Amino acid sequence: MTALNLDRVARAHVVAPHPDDEAIGAFGLIVALRRRGVIVDVTLVTDGGASHPNSRAWPRARLTAARYAETCRVMSRAGIRRQDLRFLGYADGAFGFAGARAEAQLARDLARRPRPDLIVTPSLNDNHADHRAVARAVVRAWPGSIRRLSYLVWPREVPHRPRPRGRQIHLPLGCRSAMKRAALRLYRTQTGDVDDDPDGFLLDRDLLVRFARPVERFGSRP
Repeated sequence: MTALNLDRVARAHVVAPHPDDEAIGAFGLIVALRRRGVIVDVTLVTDGGASHPNSRAWPRARLTAARYAETCRVMSRAGIRRQDLRFLGYADGAFGFAGARAEAQLARDLARRPRPDLIVTPSLNDNHADHRAVARAVVRAWPGSIRRLSYLVWPREVPHRPRPRGRQIHLPLGCRSAMKRAALRLYRTQTGDVDDDPDGFLLDRDLLVRFARPVERFGSRP
């Protein structure tokens, strides 16, 4: 496993399928980039409105607005300005099955941003269909030789030891591990505030421990 080298990175673009994936996958990396003065664009692809589909107290519009607000708070802690956050509003849970046309549209949306030196993207091998579709769209948006790091949120195998595909890069978090854990708890809609949908997603204690490990791992390609 290789240590992460951020030399010669002036602009990065972090792409997240859902509001919280940007922090789960790359909170420590975003903090490290901002502390080096790197411009970081963060794009949230879907609206996050499918995490609790049976909640009556949290209809989709309310849930989406809350998840966007949570992301703004978390990314502010990482040093991201509101003007560098984009919420594209694709349908959570449906984008992964929307097909090539939707992926092509997303690729066009992503490519409208300034060309980065580093792209941080979901893994093509993630077990969530939205994540894989977003990863494919990223490849279409920037098909050249821009450096890429991929993060794996939901592995297909061995869920307690997630590893992205490709050459393995690691970023020790140090004190940023506690920062990340505290930031993840700010996703209140995902950590227990929505309590009227027993089938809804819950970012529980075990997942918080897993997502805030002392090292962030990425797959890499030049």
